[in-house]
Amino acid sequence: MDSRSVAGILGAIVASIVLVIAIVYGPIGQFGKPAKPAQPTIVQPPPAAPAPRGPVVREVPN
Repeated sequence: MDSRSVAGILGAIVASIVLVIAIVYGPIGQFGKPAKPAQPTIVQPPPAAPAPRGPVVREVPN
């Protein structure tokens, strides 16, 4: 077994590992991954303006 055949075998092993990693983590849809739940789009109204306040009437002790 000469160095070329060893290099070919090691190259094939490295290429197959890279291919498997690319398939698992790559952008190939949902292959091997659970489906993501849909996010409902809820539009929240802006907070209401505070009610206008009148004069404060306090009881004065006699």
